Amino acid sequence: MSASDKFENAAEDLKGQAKEGIGKATGDSKTQNEGTAEQLKANAKDTFDNAKDKVADGFSSAKDKLTGKDK
Repeated sequence: MSASDKFENAAEDLKGQAKEGIGKATGDSKTQNEGTAEQLKANAKDTFDNAKDKVADGFSSAKDKLTGKDK
């Protein structure tokens, strides 16, 4: 995952936390729920990006083993 992806996901999570906090403080359940949803979205993106990186690493490792570049 690139640094910009990590930053983007962290920023979206932080925005969601702030929105959820504002919703709690003001008693606005809609804003609170939107904040929670933004956090979940950011966490899902982060999880997907990490999985994508692991798959890419696995393919690269397998390719290296098949071509003899792992030695």
